Amino acid sequence: MKMKKEDVIKQFTSIEGIGKAKAEALYASGFTSMEALSKASVEELAQVKGITESLAERIKKQIKTEEKKEQPVKETEKMEETEEKEIEEKPEEEEVKEEEVEEKVYVAKPKPKLDEIKRRAFEIRKKKKEKEPEFRRQEWFRYKRIKECWRKPRGLHSKTRRNLKYRPPLVRIGFRGPKEARGLHPSGFEEVLVHTPKELDEVNPAYQAVRIGATVGTRKRLEIKTKAEELGIRILNRGDL
Repeated sequence: MKMKKEDVIKQFTSIEGIGKAKAEALYASGFTSMEALSKASVEELAQVKGITESLAERIKKQIKTEEKKEQPVKETEKMEETEEKEIEEKPEEEEVKEEEVEEKVYVAKPKPKLDEIKRRAFEIRKKKKEKEPEFRRQEWFRYKRIKECWRKPRGLHSKTRRNLKYRPPLVRIGFRGPKEARGLHPSGFEEVLVHTPKELDEVNPAYQAVRIGATVGTRKRLEIKTKAEELGIRILNRGDL
């Protein structure tokens, strides 16, 4: 179906740089649609009265950009149609497979077997740790260059060192935990650093847990993991192994 002259001229005038007179001139010279304009070369458009080469180039660029904008819309519509068809064509077997997937069974982590003295000391340490204040460096809140990590105040006129009113607490021996619980991991195990699977033979799984060294590669890590599982030893830095 051929479009009416008025509709074609309306389309032409939507392009920048083309007025009604130039649109009519284009129509008169045989360009009766936007397709005809897109197929025409710059030289052919420049032959039309009132259209220069630079304007012809601009017209071609604008038509190309409009065509590119229209293409992705069509592609998305096609994609949606294909996706809908795929969903309809999917068999019921896949739904059954999803139901059959076994849920991961939670395996409880091994816990330490502590004697009465150590267990009591560990509980006391836990309670003391909850009440322990945050020890921060003097003037940490005032300057950006000063980090929060603890430094002992040594200034001659330091009010924190002299422990005056409303100053933060200093690190003192009284904040320590019981001697029997010192050096224990929060889980209650004694930490043992390991670099080879052979070193696991010397570990007692009742009260010792293993931490794999940072320099150990993936292959050896997996070997340590499998052997630790066989011996019932807990790995503290297991990660994604």
